[in-house]
Amino acid sequence: MKILLTGFEPFGEKDINPSQMVVDAISGQKYSETELVKALLPVHHNLGPKTLNTLLKEQEPDAVIAFGLATGRPKISLERLAINWMDYRIADNAGIKINNQPIFMDAPAAYFATLPIESMHEALAKENIPGEISLSAGTYLCNQVFFTLMHEISVQKLRIKAGFIHLPALPEQAANSEKVIPSMSLDMEIMAAQIMITQLIQSLQE
Repeated sequence: MKILLTGFEPFGEKDINPSQMVVDAISGQKYSETELVKALLPVHHNLGPKTLNTLLKEQEPDAVIAFGLATGRPKISLERLAINWMDYRIADNAGIKINNQPIFMDAPAAYFATLPIESMHEALAKENIPGEISLSAGTYLCNQVFFTLMHEISVQKLRIKAGFIHLPALPEQAANSEKVIPSMSLDMEIMAAQIMITQLIQSLQE
């Protein structure tokens, strides 16, 4: 089996992105006969989704976990819904800010994730890792990539389990923030990713 793991490059005023760091840390690990393939997505309104669609064609994975940063969230957020809407609160790394537009004119209003998010959530709780099942991936590039991923899988009728997981800010990001924001250590985020990948592999084997 093959699982594609993606993270994002730093964006905004941030110089690091935990999603990139988590994917880098776990992509070389062994999970029995499962191959983990990592990729870094640009924070770009066009190249981010396009890069992921290209990876789907080239890698032909059995599953995809896309990771992103959600500054201000205190828990690992397993996203249930991707919505067909863009309303950027900040510009992307190309300086583009898109407001109040659908991602695709002829697509459904939303897609459900097909990752085993319930069992992932339960597994995190057993290890005392803060986690939640979220009903909003926002309206920035994380949601855009998530929706584009699920739309491509639907249109192409691909047998791929996929979804999006938001990670909290790291302690060093919280320390450098002008606002008081929650954080989670990189070690805990890596452990959480390992746990969720294990649950995904089990679901693929069923």
